[in-house]
Amino acid sequence: MQIKEAISDQELVLRLKDGDHSAYTEIYRRFINPLFIHANNRLKDEDDAQDVIQELFTVLWTKRDTIQISSLSSYLYSAVRNRVLDVIAHRQMAARHQDTLPTFISSEGYITDYRARENQLAAIIQKEIDALPPKMREVFELSRKAQLTHAEIADKLGITEQSVRSHIKNALRILRVKLGLFLYLILLFSK
Repeated sequence: MQIKEAISDQELVLRLKDGDHSAYTEIYRRFINPLFIHANNRLKDEDDAQDVIQELFTVLWTKRDTIQISSLSSYLYSAVRNRVLDVIAHRQMAARHQDTLPTFISSEGYITDYRARENQLAAIIQKEIDALPPKMREVFELSRKAQLTHAEIADKLGITEQSVRSHIKNALRILRVKLGLFLYLILLFSK
């Protein structure tokens, strides 16, 4: 059923409550532009204004049988105002949290604790690497720290690639026993 322009807002509300899609469409057609302009003037953001209007019309349809509307235009403008205030409050809260985030991240406790644990772990690993036999340690460090291939290490040290593999395999076995499985996996996959 098509709605004629002459139908009153009160009649539209009654038909809307009965689930009349054409009444809903007519309300949308009559009010979408002025409500959007109203929301956009307050929010200064077309996307946010569009979201406010979309939410308003969604709620209008889904809660049509429970919403109490005495004046359609007053209801719609009040609903837009309330949603705009919600968006503004959300923006302010997000801005406050965003302003405090750098302070939290750079706070003594957060960074100091993280760096202290990281330094502690690195020191433990390096201590165990330093305890390896000299040739094994040299091969292992060239592999893991200098990121050289087995062939490059063999050329540099004048040994075979098989010896390089053997030194790395033995170093990993020793470190796994001393450092435990977790740290061993870190060292294994650090290449």
